[in-house]
Amino acid sequence: MTAIDMTPIDRFADEYEFLSNFARIPVTRNGITYPTNEHAFQAAKATNPADAARILAAPTPGDAKRIGRRIQLRHDWEQIKLDIMLECLRAKFSPPPIRTMLLATGQRPLVEGNNWHDRYFGVCFSCQYGCDHVGENHLGRLLMQVREELREELLGWG
Repeated sequence: MTAIDMTPIDRFADEYEFLSNFARIPVTRNGITYPTNEHAFQAAKATNPADAARILAAPTPGDAKRIGRRIQLRHDWEQIKLDIMLECLRAKFSPPPIRTMLLATGQRPLVEGNNWHDRYFGVCFSCQYGCDHVGENHLGRLLMQVREELREELLGWG
């Protein structure tokens, strides 16, 4: 019997860049196609169409994130942001090629390791703030949830 690889994928770069919200993989949400998952997520924060349009037009996911940090947030953002991220991830991984890539990660734990102090969506690995593998890893957890949903759908359990 073959052993299951349980080595964590803890950097969403190189061959695993597709897991990153910054990966140039279009995401369609509410009839609008965004260049990245980061664009879709940041636009969901907006309370007015002009801010959402600025985020959509941002040339990079980093720019979309910066704009999203400066706009008026929806009043319920803190309560719904994980649901929105889950919705965006489901949309991102719905096309067959990218779905297959996520499923190919098997049972491996997915950890959005970073050094930019994101301890909410990721795990900060020894950044300038003195973190050492600290974080809630919500992005990794949601990715694993989507992967399990896709696996169940594939097996006819969903």
